[in-house]
Amino acid sequence: MLFHPKKETYDKLDARSREIMQKTIEYFENKGKVELLDDDHKCVWYRDFLDFIKENKIFSTLLTPTEYAIDDPDARWDTYRNSEFSELLGFYGLGYWYVWQVTILGLGPLWMGNNEEMKKKTAALLKDGGIFGFGLSEKQHGADLYSSDMVLTPLAEGKYVADGGKYYIGNGNEAALLSTFAKNSETDEYVWFAVETTHENYECVKNVVSSQMYVAEYALNSYPITDTEILSTGSEAWDSALNTINVGKFNLGWGSIGIATHAFYEAITHAANRNLYGKYVTEFPHIQQILTDAYTRLAAMKLFAARAIDYMRTASAEDRRYLLYNPMVKMKVTTQGEEVVNLLWDVIAARGFEKETYFEQAARMIRALPKLEGTVHVNMALIVKFMANYLFNPGEFPEIDPQFGTNHDTFMFNQGPTRGLGKIQFHDYNIAYDTCNLPNAEVFKTQIAALKDLLINASPTKEQTKDIDFLLNMGELFTLIAYGQLIIENANLKDVDDLLLDQIFDFLVRDFSKHALTLYSKPSSTDQQMEYALKMIRKPVVDPDRFQHVWQKYVLTNNGAYEMNP
Repeated sequence: MLFHPKKETYDKLDARSREIMQKTIEYFENKGKVELLDDDHKCVWYRDFLDFIKENKIFSTLLTPTEYAIDDPDARWDTYRNSEFSELLGFYGLGYWYVWQVTILGLGPLWMGNNEEMKKKTAALLKDGGIFGFGLSEKQHGADLYSSDMVLTPLAEGKYVADGGKYYIGNGNEAALLSTFAKNSETDEYVWFAVETTHENYECVKNVVSSQMYVAEYALNSYPITDTEILSTGSEAWDSALNTINVGKFNLGWGSIGIATHAFYEAITHAANRNLYGKYVTEFPHIQQILTDAYTRLAAMKLFAARAIDYMRTASAEDRRYLLYNPMVKMKVTTQGEEVVNLLWDVIAARGFEKETYFEQAARMIRALPKLEGTVHVNMALIVKFMANYLFNPGEFPEIDPQFGTNHDTFMFNQGPTRGLGKIQFHDYNIAYDTCNLPNAEVFKTQIAALKDLLINASPTKEQTKDIDFLLNMGELFTLIAYGQLIIENANLKDVDDLLLDQIFDFLVRDFSKHALTLYSKPSSTDQQMEYALKMIRKPVVDPDRFQHVWQKYVLTNNGAYEMNP
């Protein structure tokens, strides 16, 4: 269930993709834990890693669409193998994941635009080991696209000049190209253009964080632009911004899975070999509960995110279900990663602060992922738009098999307009839930029914629909239903142990109850809503034998399972 770099076979990948994964693992294991952590503490820019990437043409193979590949038959954009690579990089450190992640974001407007010459240039730069960046956020506006202060002023004969600043931009120190979002000063139209960090009119102001990662503030000072550098304009530029986020921010969940997995190995090995008051720490019942919760949450993260890949890779203009599952990977999986590390920290305790542990880094870095671009709040507001159709107006779709194929994910670069989210339909979630009659899944179904009753008989008032705090909590409840659905779907595909799946639903029942209690306690909740909220508060089915089965077979067996080379 969990990624293990020294045992992973990558048997679902083709030969070149396996080579990339295995060489990358070998790079990190040869580097060793001491140097890895020392580089992190000293904020060392990862030149050796980028040299490795360049030498093996890894980003080029993984991130070049097939039609622009230069003498590389294995080049394609493959969400499955990219997710595997994101998990791997997160496992060894967020910084390595970050330089990859923001390169993906930077490439989005380049590949999605209509500038063929710039696409050919991008492919050549990738082959030469280039990294990229996504110039969207601004210091005063964050990711508020409407308020961009970066301006592109037309001159004459296809020439322009760009002025303004961008903030919190990864790789801004040495990106080969920075995709930059702005407004045309004359027409007020949105526009994407590409700039070079080596240009004399480009100013890299500073790294805004104390980290290996370079998260830049940069300024363009009368930077000359021609039509050659324009990537898209108007509504197409707007769509490129949001559709790039759909592609790129999916990796947030996989980075979180990687970080939490490494932290789990370290925490359980520490606890299982530490003797206190005549007992090993893992013999204490509350420690067994904490570690089992951490493991089952991690297993659920991976089951959900892996199934979401299938919906990404089969998406089309007629099937946009990925627009629910994708932001859930960005929001739900990353917050669950933070929860896993929080649980593990209660076990590893003070050891988690010590500088020779990976955990010290994980505890710092895991918190970044749900916070990037206001990920939780922004994506929850998006998810709520799907609730009515998901719960009450299902459509019919063919069943989707696991998507391990070597195809290029063409639709990700041709997603079309970003409007009409409220019209998107989903297959009936009951199809998955009806296949799962485990005790805690049955309790969970009663909670779903109570939420639907609330929405039918005590739906949010007009004032409540304007209350973001109230809606976010409703979104948390709704999200759990879709989360459980894809977990069941993937558990069926992977033939997951029923006892493990039931233990996953143990925490899902508790989480549903927690959010129901929060709904009950909201200042604006009505008496009728409070009554339904109480019906949602349920206790999981207690089964000591099931718990011990999961503890012994899946959790405790990870004692000493992995230790990074020194």
